[in-house]
Amino acid sequence: MQLTTKGRYAVTAMLDLASNDTGKPITLDIISQRQNISLSYLEQLFAKLRRAELVKSVRGPGGGYLLELAAKDINLTQIIEAVDENIDLRRCKGMSACNNGRQCISHQLWCEVSEQIRTFLSGKTLQMVMDDHNLTKGL
Repeated sequence: MQLTTKGRYAVTAMLDLASNDTGKPITLDIISQRQNISLSYLEQLFAKLRRAELVKSVRGPGGGYLLELAAKDINLTQIIEAVDENIDLRRCKGMSACNNGRQCISHQLWCEVSEQIRTFLSGKTLQMVMDDHNLTKGL
């Protein structure tokens, strides 16, 4: 797995949306400015996040985006997978054909590491990350 900019930006944007939740929609322009992420890139990410039902859009004046679920109910794996990121370190993507059609010698290792990463990210919600940030911010 290589968590690319797409996955990192999606998590960052969702954290921004969650941490600034006042019940009113937030525009992507505001998130773009606060997080220094390209507006056009955010538009692409949020289209995918909306299809995954992690955010909802509100049209018209005062429109923008809101979380579809509470921050405590959205884990990082959901966000990363919604934007088509892969949490799998195996070159073969689980097909067991990593070494000229056969399973490579390190296949099981990468299976275990991938599962540990998935378990870690699935166990972290937006709320937990915000809480951790607020704890360390005060130190």
